[in-house]
Order: sequence, then structure tokens, then C-alpha cells
Amino acid sequence: MVGRTLALLLARERVRVALVVPPATQGKEDIRAYALNTASRTLLESLRAWPDGAHATAVREMLVHGDEGGRVQFSAARQKVDALAWIVDVPALEQQLADAVRFQPLIEVVTEPVAAPLTVVCEGKASTTREALGVSYEVTRYPQHAIAARLEAEQSHDGIARQWFNDKGEVLALLPLGGAHGKTVALVWSVDQLRAPELLAQGNDEFNAAITEASHNALGALKLTSKRGAWPLARAIADRWTGAMPGQPTRSWALAGDAAHTVHPLAGQGLNLGLADAAALADVIKNRDYWRSVGDARLLRRYERARRADVLQMSLATDGLQQLFAHNLGPLPALRNWGMRGFDRTRLVKRWITAQAMGLKA
Repeated sequence: MVGRTLALLLARERVRVALVVPPATQGKEDIRAYALNTASRTLLESLRAWPDGAHATAVREMLVHGDEGGRVQFSAARQKVDALAWIVDVPALEQQLADAVRFQPLIEVVTEPVAAPLTVVCEGKASTTREALGVSYEVTRYPQHAIAARLEAEQSHDGIARQWFNDKGEVLALLPLGGAHGKTVALVWSVDQLRAPELLAQGNDEFNAAITEASHNALGALKLTSKRGAWPLARAIADRWTGAMPGQPTRSWALAGDAAHTVHPLAGQGLNLGLADAAALADVIKNRDYWRSVGDARLLRRYERARRADVLQMSLATDGLQQLFAHNLGPLPALRNWGMRGFDRTRLVKRWITAQAMGLKA
């Protein structure tokens, strides 16, 4: 998705692009859903690639619960915006981007990389091209796996995203889908790596009971409507995001999206960071001096400096929050929940934090 977005942004600036598209996976159910912020929506709308309302549900409110009564509430109305974020069906978004690419004459879809002044690697966290370039990818693994699924709730979600932290550092998120008064939710459950296989092995009825209990019956009984998926969690960052092609000093490369960085999913910022990479790289290329190549090293270093700082800030914030609930020494549980209640009352600080998560400069 990051690659297609970048290709569309560059083509809009009259830059010819060869887009490498991997073969489509046939027959595999795609249960992914992403939280996209205002900046990402604005970007995708400018490319005519934003999904319709049936596949992009507005988050009007977000409730975050601690393990001992702490709670933080974020409200779109208090922020004076239409939505805090939108929960987007990945298949619908991918189709919108694919359609936009198909109608852009300056984008040529290819199956293998072609020689070019600039190669942008958007292959994801397991990028083989990044490895071939000799880039170190520093990975910090969490002792957790994420479990994802689609659920049907007994009650309407009312456009509210809900999240619970427990005293083991586990995080449960229920993200609204299917419109403002729908009953479909996307599950993202970050659990201990030893517990994940047990939950995945449970029958549907047993898993439904476990997820209903973990969500404190907030939406009534929850029922699986999809298969369950799981993956190990980690945060990572590449030591270099740009450089010259080995043995080809006139050609350059850059990393974007998960090929450059990953963060813990608890803040729902992964794809937002990748789309911001695409926007930043397209912007430096758009505003380059007329005599500079799109692969000019100075341009690419400017992109790397700008994005690395933002990504590092988000990575440290999500890691700190996860670590805060992963330890239970002495008074720490009481203190973190007291802190949540205090933060919930600090309107100015909370408004600033919300604006940052929305991708707005406040």
C-alpha cells in the first residue's frame, strides 16, 4: 500500500514510475483492518483512493482502560473534528489503490525491478532487497504475539474504539467496522507469546467466551466471524534509509514503510507512518531543484532525517506504554492507573496528544 501510494504521488508530479507488484494471493481470507488518521485520509483522498463509507468507519470516541480502574477517553466532539480516525478494511483500500494505479499512464506495473535513478524499497519488514543492500535492521522483539480476527458483537459499537491493558502488558483492542451503528469489530489482541498458541487452539465457543470476558462484556457477547491470524510482535528500525546502489554510484535507493521501521500496534500507527514516509519522499522530490535527479543523495538524506525523527518518537512512545503495563513492581500498578486518571483530566495536553495521533501539527 505504501508503494502504490508513493507511485501515485510521484506520477502526479509527472515522474515516470515502474511499480513492482507481487503476484496476488488467491483464496486467502484477509482479516486485516488499519486505523488511519486524518493526515492519511487527506493524502488518500487527494489520490482518489479513499474507500467508501461501508469500508471506512469513523471513530467518534476512544476508550482506553487500565488494569486497576484507570481510564482515558478521547472524543472527536471535544477535539472539534468529525472523527479521531477511521478503521479501514484492507482489501477495500488495496482495491482502491490498484484501481487508481491502473488509470495512471505514468505508472508501469512490472514483475521485476528495472534500472532507475531511484529505487524505493517498500517490501515490508521481511524485505529481501534491504538485506541484499547490506542494511542492518535492528529488531527488538516483544514476548508477545498479536491475534487478529473479525467479530460480531451483541450490541452496536456506536463508532467507539475500545482498548484494555492488563497487568501482564497484554493489550486488547476492538475496532469498529461496518458504519457508525454496526456490530462488526476488528480484534487486535496482543498476548503473551506462550498464551497465544492456547488461544489459537481453542474452539470458537471457548474463544468467544475468552474474548467476551477480556472485553468486560462491553459490547455483550462476541462471536468469531472469521479465521484467526497471529504474528510475533517487535519494533524495528533500519540503520540506513537511503544510499547509493552497490557498484552503481549514479543510482540510489531509499526505504519506506515497514521496510524502514515497525512499531508496536497498540497505537494503531503502523500504516500511518508508512504513508507519511511516502508523502515526505514525494514532497522532497517534487520540490527539488530542476537540475537535481530524483536519486540525488542530498534530497534523500533530507527525507531520512525528517522521517526518522518522527518514527523514533512514535516508536519510543508505544514501547514505553507497553513496558509501563508489563511490570508490576511495588506501587507501579496503582501509579500508572492514577496517572491515566490524571491525564484524562488534562484537556490541553490530551488535545495536543490527540492532534499528534491524527497526524496534525498542533
